[in-house]
This record gives sequence, C-alpha cells and structure tokens, in this order.
Amino acid sequence: MKTVMVPWLLLAGLFSPSLLAQEQAPATATQSSYELQREQCYLENISERVQCGTLTVPENYAEPNGRTLAINFAVLPAISENKKADPLLILAGGPGQAATELAAMINRIFQSVRQQRDILLIDQRGTGQSAPLACDLNHVEELVKADDAIDLAKVASDCLAAFQDRDLTQYHTVNAIRDFEAVRAALGYEQVNLYGGSYGSRAGLVYLREAPQSVRAAVLDALAPVQVVVGPFGRHGASSFEKLLDNCAASTACSETFPQLDSTYKQLMTTLENDPVPLTVRDPLTNEPVDILITAGRFSSVMRVGLYHPTTRQMLPYVIQQTANGDYTPLTGLLGTTMAQSELYMGLTLSVLCSEDLPRASDELLAEDGNNTFIGSRTADAFIEMCSVWPTAERPSDWFEPITSSVPTLLLSGELDPVTPPAWGELAGATLSQSRHLIAPNGAHTIVGHTCANRLAAQFIKELDLAALDDSCLLEQRAQPFILNSNGKGL
Repeated sequence: MKTVMVPWLLLAGLFSPSLLAQEQAPATATQSSYELQREQCYLENISERVQCGTLTVPENYAEPNGRTLAINFAVLPAISENKKADPLLILAGGPGQAATELAAMINRIFQSVRQQRDILLIDQRGTGQSAPLACDLNHVEELVKADDAIDLAKVASDCLAAFQDRDLTQYHTVNAIRDFEAVRAALGYEQVNLYGGSYGSRAGLVYLREAPQSVRAAVLDALAPVQVVVGPFGRHGASSFEKLLDNCAASTACSETFPQLDSTYKQLMTTLENDPVPLTVRDPLTNEPVDILITAGRFSSVMRVGLYHPTTRQMLPYVIQQTANGDYTPLTGLLGTTMAQSELYMGLTLSVLCSEDLPRASDELLAEDGNNTFIGSRTADAFIEMCSVWPTAERPSDWFEPITSSVPTLLLSGELDPVTPPAWGELAGATLSQSRHLIAPNGAHTIVGHTCANRLAAQFIKELDLAALDDSCLLEQRAQPFILNSNGKGL
C-alpha cells in the first residue's frame, strides 16, 4: 500500500549556539559553488522531453565541506521561442510533496503560463529524488487496531531508523530556500515568479524574506503564514464541516434526502467509538484485499480529507448517511480515493513541523483546536506523538515574525478550505504592501486546481497588475451539487 492511516491523521529541540548562528546565515548562493548536472528526460504523463538535472549542495550550509545532497529539478520549457527570462518556480505543498511528481498537474493548470515562461520544478530536500526521507508506511497490521492502540511514536521511530546517517535538523524551510536559490543561480535565471500552494505558500513567504531580489512576483494559494502553527487542524476542519452542513440545509434536495445530518454524524461517531466495524477492502493500487477496522478516528479523518476538494466534498452527506445505515460501500470508495493520493515524504513532514510548528503550539491553542465534535484533537495529537521521538532543533524566533515585502503578490483562498482558512490569507497580506487577496466562496484547498484562479494567476504573472484582475469568475462560480444516491442523483 502506498499510504495508510498515518497521513490521514496528519492531513496535515535541542538548541546549540552554533546551530543558531548557522540558521541566521543568508540564504543566497553563488553559481560557482555547486556541481550542476543536466540531461534531457521524460516525466510521467508529459509527452515531450524536458530538461532534468541535479545540483549538489551541502546538507549543512555551515559545513560546506561536509555531507552533500543532490537537489533534483526539472524544467518544462516555454512553448514560445521568444520566451521570457523569468520562469515560474513551483513550491510544493505538504510539507512533504515532491514538485517533480506534480509535473503533469502543474503543466495542465499553468498551461497558459508555459506559453511564455519555463516552469521550474525543484524537489525540496527530503522529497522526490532530492535525498528523499521516504518512510515505509506499510503498517498493514495498524489498520485493524482501535484508535487508541496505534503506536504512532513507533511508526515514527521505525521511519527514523532509516536515516541514521542524516542530520535531520537540516531539513527545514530556510535550507529549502537556500537550495532553490542555488538551483536558480546555477540555471542562470536572474529572477523567478513563485507559485506556492498550502505549505508551499509558507515557503514562498520565506523566499520573499530570504531572497527578495530574486523574486519578480508571487502567487500564494491557501496561505499558511509563518506566524501561525500548522498541524493542529481540528478547528479549521470543523469550521469547513459546519459550512457543509449549512450548505446541505440550504439545499432542498440535500436537506430532504439527508435530514438531521449533523446529529447523524455525531451519533455515527459515538457508535464507531464504542463498536468499530471490521471490513475487507481492496487496495486501490494492488487490488489485493486488506482488512481494516472502521473506527471513529479513521472515519473522521477520511471525512476531513474529503473536505479538501469540491468533488469529494459533494459526496460526504451521502457517505455519512449510508455509513450510518450500515452500507459501507460509499465509504470504502472514498477511502480508496484517499489511499491512492500522492503520498507525502513523511520524514520531511516531521523534520519541518516538529521543529518549526509544534513547539509553538501552546496548551491554549491545542485546547481550542480540539474543542469540536467533528474530529476533535486527532490531528494535533498524532503530530505530538510522532514528534516526541523525532530529532528537533530550536529555531530562531524571527523565523516566525510576520513577513514584510513589496514584491507584487497575489493571495488566493477558498472559503471552504478545511486547513488554511481565508483569515490566514488576510493575516499574510497585512504586511505585504503590494498584495491583493482573492477569495473563492465555493473554493476549497489550493483553488488554482478547481476554480478560475489559474487564469487570474496567469494574467497577474504576465501583467503584474493586481488591480486589473477581475475576480467575478471566482464570485460567480456555483457550488458543486451534493450527490444524493449511488446513481449520482443531484448532479
């Protein structure tokens, strides 16, 4: 199996003076410092040959003669011969996604940008082919355990054992930007345009702080500014779920088909807490049968992930009702869709969040985050347990101060987003003097993939005129209708 329950639960130090000094070093790099290799290659689901390569950089920038990493990249060349000199650099989400593994999706979403500009994909250190921190999450035996019987600390420890030769405290956001800057310089680009979604938006903000001279423009989607704590997602998931309940209640077809949906969900969660349901499902990749225990934790995690995108969100009332009625077929279908999603490189996820975010999660924040009847504190609890065994380092406090910048920046949010609420976009924009924040009322997480925001982003990158952007296409986009039965009634 490619992924099991651990990513669904998430999805989301020891200080030394020498480390602090190293963290505060500038993020710039010179082209002559590193070894560059390039070749023509093919990427999955892209028909033409593109350019691939690696750039060798230090694992620890304070020890340039120490262990090195090969940072993997790919360039999707501009279609036009009279291309612009500044590419679109993609900052992947997660943390833990590999940019080159998203190439086909990026090529589709930003097809118009590619007419005039190269698209640059760089695997963040710890992902893809950049010294990946890939954990074996094939803990099939965990799938039949009750929620409170799963030992996530052991899962993290087993993952950690594979990387004893690495200094995992060097796999952080600032070093990622140092790597990206080194690749930019090595490829001869004077400036780049940024697109960052979800955690990639945070990487984009850090890029604006660390190397503003290298950025012509930025598009940041599903904002996670540095001053907020990423990982505890209970309250944001619950808020998105409340919006779903309100949307269903406002729809005659949905409310009549699924009356009292809120109480149905709560009762179902209570039932699964007391009496989990054993099932056998088919692995979406191998088609082999897999035994699984449907617990309250697993069920609510699948519901939370289902809120990420309108096409899965529209299924949730039907899945809830059928599961409550003892029909698990819709749930297992949604479960398979979730299991087949691109996996995160969990070692990188933990290396970033365990040092950069979880130490800033106060007791008050955690209590507020867990105070909901949708998923409770499950996401935060999972991260806290896994981070308890993961190597951490104290990060400088100024890493988490609001980032100021005058670089033209387009901010994008979805009103229905279950992880990065529009309020975070407002927070980020408060200190970006040349920014505009657009919100899609019926958008969810990273709206360039399911709204007209990709067209607005392309126009902005071309013209750098924030005021000229007509966001009426976002405001007028209709909500996806709820699915009412197994035949797709309601579509």
